[in-house]
Amino acid sequence: MGSASSTYRPKCIYLDIDGRIQKVIFSKYCNSKDIMDLFCIATGLPRNTTISLLTADNCMVSIDPTMPTNTERSPYKVIPVVTEQLSGKMTFFACITLIHEGFLSRVFKINELKTEVANHLAMLEKKVELEGLKVVEIEKCKRDIKKMREEMAARSSRTNCPCKYSFLDENKRPAPRRDVPSYPKYMLSQETIEALRKPTFDVWLWEPNEMLSCLEHMYHDLGLVKDFNINPITLKRWLLCIHDNYRNNPFHNFRHCFCVTQMMYSMISLCSLQEKFSQIDILILMTAAVCHDLDHPGYNNTYQINARTELAVRYNDISPLENHHCAVAFQIISQPEFNIFSNVDQDQFKQIRQGIITLILATDMARHAEILDSFKEKMENFDYTNEEHMTCLKMVLIKCCDISNEVRPMEVAEPWVDCLLEEYFMQSDREKSEGLPVAPFMDRDKVTKPTAQIGFLKFVLIPMFETVTKLFPEVEEVMLQPLWESRDHYEGLKQIDDAMKEVIINSNYLLDTVNMMIKSNIIIKQQLNSETAGMLMV
Repeated sequence: MGSASSTYRPKCIYLDIDGRIQKVIFSKYCNSKDIMDLFCIATGLPRNTTISLLTADNCMVSIDPTMPTNTERSPYKVIPVVTEQLSGKMTFFACITLIHEGFLSRVFKINELKTEVANHLAMLEKKVELEGLKVVEIEKCKRDIKKMREEMAARSSRTNCPCKYSFLDENKRPAPRRDVPSYPKYMLSQETIEALRKPTFDVWLWEPNEMLSCLEHMYHDLGLVKDFNINPITLKRWLLCIHDNYRNNPFHNFRHCFCVTQMMYSMISLCSLQEKFSQIDILILMTAAVCHDLDHPGYNNTYQINARTELAVRYNDISPLENHHCAVAFQIISQPEFNIFSNVDQDQFKQIRQGIITLILATDMARHAEILDSFKEKMENFDYTNEEHMTCLKMVLIKCCDISNEVRPMEVAEPWVDCLLEEYFMQSDREKSEGLPVAPFMDRDKVTKPTAQIGFLKFVLIPMFETVTKLFPEVEEVMLQPLWESRDHYEGLKQIDDAMKEVIINSNYLLDTVNMMIKSNIIIKQQLNSETAGMLMV
């Protein structure tokens, strides 16, 4: 569970334990585990028991210091989460109770998949009967029901979920590993909502379901769901499918996708972009950020081209990864259950599609100088009514967000450097084993964290953000200043590293000198002894 600030006030929370209302107060010094323990004590459960809190409309509430307060009339319902250790001790009646609450999949571990399918099936049937979804949603539910009934009749169990979608396999279609009913809805606190609009947001404190809820909030908050008549259920399904089609790479993973999209959301707020761009442009910026690294394999374009991979062959060595990200994005959107653009007309869709493709292709760092130089030329007389100028600005904005980690506070930014270096080293090790060229900045034997960051900050990040600052002066204090501080930080680390190297070199030199003196002294003594022995013999 996550929070976005370190300043909290004591809070009062009301809990509903089987109809009994219990009041719990915790101080600003409590962390998430402390609060969880307090709730367990108040409900009579053993400490360290994992519990979930639900609002009256079954929204999950994050248990952390920023959680929203409630009143005695709107208490949070306490649901204990059954663990594997406790499941053997539970009575049949307790199991039936948990089934009623929707936790069947956690009770019977042996037959987990069968019960998951049954629970999923029941929820889909309830949606069809009670929620009155649109025709496309109803048809989707009916297809799922039929498929699951056939599956349950054919076998009582099955293996784990299939591998992620690979665009190179034409027979597979991208799909999420779970559907909307198992995607919990989180109630974001006002503090979290405000923090989401700032570049200082700590992206490390949130688990995937919370990040999905945050992305969903962004689309609603920007008015995109309303203006483009996006079905909220389709938006959820699309986000789930996006999540499940990012790989677990050290750097290019779903958390990076969230990081880039949250930075885009914060730039829209900071620079008042909704006053300068149309809503279609805002939709393009946000959606391109979400999709910009879909199915990234963890090895960059240079490797793809040098290794002559299928991606490089497919796209003729021209931005193979970025072309692949675009293709996967629109392969997902081509399916009705994930098509968030189903209610826009053909002309709008064509504009949206072209815009997203243009922005994702702009994230290829091989085009960095070309794009930035073009933007600098337009900066001399930038025209918000000029379509070419606005397209170039959007390309620069997504580039800023894609490589914006150093804009964030040091404690948030620095772990990303370690993740990136790990991915670089993974690639360079493979290149060495396959006899391919290795870039010096990716070689674990040549690069250090300070040397990697200083060059990137001085020659890529700072010049780009300085250019953007000319158009949006508000960027300087919030985004450019942290980059200067980061550059100074890594230059300081490099000076320390250089000083240590010099000390080691000098120490080795002194040691070699001492060893030579010792050897010389030994030789002189041997010569003196030989001469003395000769004189005695005479």
